[in-house]
Amino acid sequence: MGLLGMVLGLPLAPARGVGWTLRQVLAAAEREYHAPEAVRRELVELERQLEVGLISEDEFDSREDELLDRLAGPRPGGTEG
Repeated sequence: MGLLGMVLGLPLAPARGVGWTLRQVLAAAEREYHAPEAVRRELVELERQLEVGLISEDEFDSREDELLDRLAGPRPGGTEG
């Protein structure tokens, strides 16, 4: 990129920085969402809720299926787990 292109592109620099930051935050959130440790913690909490009567067996089954799908679902980078 030439000097003229750099000068003309300066007004867009903050927008590019915000876009890069948003992509990084999204990637980190996706990694955490699919992380086996995070899903296991949620499964433990879900089981605790069932044991103390905060949720029904049907709700437990439904949410457990969702969590297990997350655990086995696509990983960041497009690979299946």
